[in-house]
Amino acid sequence: MNKSFKYRIYPNNEQVKLIEKTFGCTRFVFNHILSLRKKVYEEHIANPFINKIKKYPKLSCLKEEFEWLREVDSLALCHSVIALKRAYTNFFSNRTSFPKFKSKHFSKKSYTTNNQKGSIRIINKNTIRIPKLKNMKIKLHRDIPEHATIKSATISKTSTGKYFILILVFYIKSKSNKLITHSRDSVIGLDYSSSSLIVDSLGNQCDYPKYYRQSEDKLNKEQRKLSNRKKGGKTREKQRMKVAKTHEKPQNQRNDYLHKLSIKISKAYSSVIVEDIDMKEISAHLHLGKATMDNGFGILRRLLDYKLLDQDKLLIKVNKWFPSSKLCSHCHNIYSNLKLDVRTCVDLQII
Repeated sequence: MNKSFKYRIYPNNEQVKLIEKTFGCTRFVFNHILSLRKKVYEEHIANPFINKIKKYPKLSCLKEEFEWLREVDSLALCHSVIALKRAYTNFFSNRTSFPKFKSKHFSKKSYTTNNQKGSIRIINKNTIRIPKLKNMKIKLHRDIPEHATIKSATISKTSTGKYFILILVFYIKSKSNKLITHSRDSVIGLDYSSSSLIVDSLGNQCDYPKYYRQSEDKLNKEQRKLSNRKKGGKTREKQRMKVAKTHEKPQNQRNDYLHKLSIKISKAYSSVIVEDIDMKEISAHLHLGKATMDNGFGILRRLLDYKLLDQDKLLIKVNKWFPSSKLCSHCHNIYSNLKLDVRTCVDLQII
């Protein structure tokens, strides 16, 4: 199976310059090829009877025209072209909109490179070797599985100036000899709650601390200061960093809470049942944007998915149109006209 591990890295000044240059080169290749393809697409739309769809220009031709592209990792440039091809495939499959140009200031800063004959390898717990960057300091807070093969590495930069590396490895997972039973007591259902994140099938709530609400006043204060700073000035950049750190703190708190909660649930139960609901639609149409995005129920489902899979357990996603709230647990009848204030069968005057 494939699995990725994310670590914090600490590049020196020369490595930072090369990383930033690689970000710019990959963004340039993506935007340059996209501009050429966009012209061809617009001509094809104007005259669909003429097939003018051409192949992507080769990177060797771009390097001859722009010699400074040779200074960075060539595989990072190849992955930029692959990302554009994937964006076009998703567009023609009606999964996304037309590909957009990448921005220097607003787009995510990252690039991916492949492992070729040990070009990416972990030397010890404090050092990793990366193509072009050579040896770099790393915080290896958890070990990679033994006999795992490193396939690729993605280097990214956050808005607060921190650098991370995402290592994708392939390894053979050993089967557990322990027999996992899926009895009634070992199965739990989790329902989304806007006020407390989740409510389980036993009626227990987790009482999520709402970290974004705790830092909202401070964030509003720092953002007001940022709006008054002059664009292009040093004080604006300092204030922008303060706003980014204020945003980062509740995000880290949320991720830490959800990781600990998912570990606790995955160890206690053999099967977990959740509702496959679209959190973005709930936040957009029910005027619950802040509460929904702060809870992170979608992140919790993703964490439970792979953590249960590692233990040979199940995560069952129930269709969002399944009438679970209108289904009686005793007589199994479905009450289509059930109102939200009705919680028990006694309210229906059945018992």
